[in-house]
Amino acid sequence: MEPAESPDTRLARRLRALRLQHWRGIKVTQQQIAEALGGESPLSLSLISSWESTRNPALPPATRLIGYATFFASRRSVASEPARLLAEAELTESERLERDGLYTDLLSLRFPEEVPPAAADATPDERGRSTWFFPDQQPIIMVCGSLPRRFRERMPFTDPKDPDYVRSYGMADLDALIELHGHIRAVNPAADVRFCLSAELEEDDFTSHLVLIGGVDWNPLNRDITRRLVLPVRQQMRVTDEDPAYFSTAEGEQFKPVLDEGNGTLLEDVAHFFRGNNPYNTRRTVTLCNGMYGRGTYGAVRSLTDAKFRDRNEAYIRERFQGAPAFSILMRVRTNPNGAVVTPDWTLAEDRLHEWP
Repeated sequence: MEPAESPDTRLARRLRALRLQHWRGIKVTQQQIAEALGGESPLSLSLISSWESTRNPALPPATRLIGYATFFASRRSVASEPARLLAEAELTESERLERDGLYTDLLSLRFPEEVPPAAADATPDERGRSTWFFPDQQPIIMVCGSLPRRFRERMPFTDPKDPDYVRSYGMADLDALIELHGHIRAVNPAADVRFCLSAELEEDDFTSHLVLIGGVDWNPLNRDITRRLVLPVRQQMRVTDEDPAYFSTAEGEQFKPVLDEGNGTLLEDVAHFFRGNNPYNTRRTVTLCNGMYGRGTYGAVRSLTDAKFRDRNEAYIRERFQGAPAFSILMRVRTNPNGAVVTPDWTLAEDRLHEWP
């Protein structure tokens, strides 16, 4: 029995097949790959050859794999001399989908140990179309709000002086953070993915892909970004716990959570999912996942991570917004009799409260 082919060899074979077989009637040369990936400073042919070697393969960095994917997403890459990579703004929607699918395929070969079973079972096209996939693999920072002191004082291990201090216990929306952090890392194995509190952000962090978890009450960065962005809905900030909780539109329509009149338990929350350009760096994105209460925030996250619903919700995004640079969905987040969140189904009109554009 022959030994199983190593992941390094499979990647090398895939890169060689892309070059020689991806386009019928066109055999791309190593020189063209070197020109396109290197730009003004073409890469050496020996380096390209080492990445394609099935005897002693060298692993290309993930930053080169996005170059491969961009190159083979369009025949226009070789339409002129020297060969080149198309800029993001030049790519058509179909070319972006092709690029993203190729990239996730190459990443799964480059980092096989970091692709979870659910992602491995999906096709490259399905992985590439995920809202949580960032093709440039630049840093992704998840920013949480901090629990107010009055809540931290009631919890164990939240004092840094305590020998059993747990940093994350002081963060709000932990369910949403845990759910999303693992998912984003799995979909973006080559990216630097981390989380922090608003107060822990450093100067360069603001220009990364930002994912804001939690609402304006406890997340100061959410307050600043929603002030800078022209959002179709606004979350009412509550100064005290007794203040009314709702989202409002520019037309004055209000959407409020539903509480049990008898015991005050949460029956239905209102949550917001927004994706657009980062106002601190328009080449990166900002994503808002927030609810009036924690279960709303968790529901907004689960909409695109829950294995039973994420595919249909992703399909709805593609059909409804058709590649729009920014989009927004305000949704109902119901709870079951045990108080657990029921994942919103965006294909159901009753789960969608407001959409933009």
